[in-house]
Amino acid sequence: MKRLVIKRLPDDGKQTLGNAALYDCDKKVFEFVTLEPAWKGNQKQISCIPIGSYKVTPRKSPKYGNHYHVQDVDGRSYILLHFGNYRKDSTGCILVGKRFADINNDDAMDITSSKVTLEKLLQLAPDGFILEIIAT
Repeated sequence: MKRLVIKRLPDDGKQTLGNAALYDCDKKVFEFVTLEPAWKGNQKQISCIPIGSYKVTPRKSPKYGNHYHVQDVDGRSYILLHFGNYRKDSTGCILVGKRFADINNDDAMDITSSKVTLEKLLQLAPDGFILEIIAT
């Protein structure tokens, strides 16, 4: 099974940025960035999830189309990995994008090309992957 490693950068109390790499065996096949809420004690809909390892499966919904579901997060449900550019687009989920940029000029980093990045990830890992979240 493929493995996605997210190296989280220290959060600023509002959001958590990360650098992600998808591996097929030990070969890195795709790199991108992530945006999540800040750590708020794993509280539902306002916190990123704990550092750890999780199984991630494909999912489809009317709101996000094809995306991923992060399984077995202690105390949480429906943690998704989906598209979105701003921290307001995540209620505890992981957003993916090509790079960091302050798109809306609010002095906070956003992420670019989110839908394209998610589409590429879905092509490379259609059956899901193991997610490893680590601190830098």
